[in-house]
Amino acid sequence: MSQAAQTELAQFVRSRRLNAVLAWLFVGFLVAVAIGSVVTGGDLVWGGFAAVVAAVTVVPAVAFREPRAMLPWEVVALASLPLVARVLVRGQTIGGVTFTGRVSTYLAVAAIALIVAVELDVFTPVRMNHSFAVFFVVIATMAAAGVWAVVQWLSDLYLGTRLLLNGRPEHVVEAGLMWDFVAATVAGLAAGLLFEYYFRRRAGSRKRLPEEVADVAEDVNPAETDDYSATEDGESS
Repeated sequence: MSQAAQTELAQFVRSRRLNAVLAWLFVGFLVAVAIGSVVTGGDLVWGGFAAVVAAVTVVPAVAFREPRAMLPWEVVALASLPLVARVLVRGQTIGGVTFTGRVSTYLAVAAIALIVAVELDVFTPVRMNHSFAVFFVVIATMAAAGVWAVVQWLSDLYLGTRLLLNGRPEHVVEAGLMWDFVAATVAGLAAGLLFEYYFRRRAGSRKRLPEEVADVAEDVNPAETDDYSATEDGESS
């Protein structure tokens, strides 16, 4: 791909309006999943997860009272992936592993941690060095995995689901839960590397925001001082 084509593609992907539209479309999908779970009496736990992701995603837009103050749409897409998988490929297996089971859980908890990390990096003056950025996402993923385990346990107790307490011996449930934490930590490491090497260095997240929102940070992220600029309707941002 030529340099000119790469520049045009970068400008297209980092367009303020396009970013906001795509991010809000994914938020709409998350809200629809949450409402559908309540109305149909389906998987309320995953419906609750969808509602939480949607709520966390729109925090910047609500806080700044600016609909264009959205996360990079790629982050919202990644957070929506576990729910898309549950809608489109429920029960499908890959190598004997049910994609909409544990794999969805690992992706879900890592997605929450990634959203929080990107929001801190883009919308606040908080700055992290390279190693701490990865470490933060891993720790946040582990914390999210712990919360998710508690949510599943409470759901089994009070909603009659069988997410953890499904008739297996107690020691088997505990061992499986520990392996879930290990797998979630690995997913968190992958999310941390993605955060550091894409969203901080290449995504141009701050350049997709309205100027009055981007100015909330006290200094510019060095990872985003490159030679391109976001565009909106053909004008420099």
